Amino acid sequence: MRRLLADPGIVRHRGKIEATIENARAVLRVRDELGSFAALVWSFAPARRRGAPRRLADLASTTPESEALSRELRRRGFRFVGPTTVHAAMQACGLVNDHLARCHARPGCAAERAAVTVPAPGRTTRAGRKRARDSRRGSTPG
Repeated sequence: MRRLLADPGIVRHRGKIEATIENARAVLRVRDELGSFAALVWSFAPARRRGAPRRLADLASTTPESEALSRELRRRGFRFVGPTTVHAAMQACGLVNDHLARCHARPGCAAERAAVTVPAPGRTTRAGRKRARDSRRGSTPG
């Protein structure tokens, strides 16, 4: 922790560093349970496409899906995952396309999204189940 707090190349906020470490552990737990973190995230993709926003005032900073995913991530032990942050991550991962209707990037993003194979929850492995049990008991994953 001391080395990270002294690193000028990162945000040196103890709470955020601790959250990053805990979030990494939470990703491993999700992976062990569902087969992948992506499966969890994509399970919150909007069921239908919303119309393209026409002006900046039409853009939302959160959606019902980002609020639900935020709640689920917090329930699973993630930190610094509010609905606005989660919405931005959903944009970055292609779950939502908030480019304005006339934006040159919108069609390309839509095409990339159409080409995505959405991950389905997988089965956990024996080692994954053991890590999940150990994690619930407070053991450090190895």
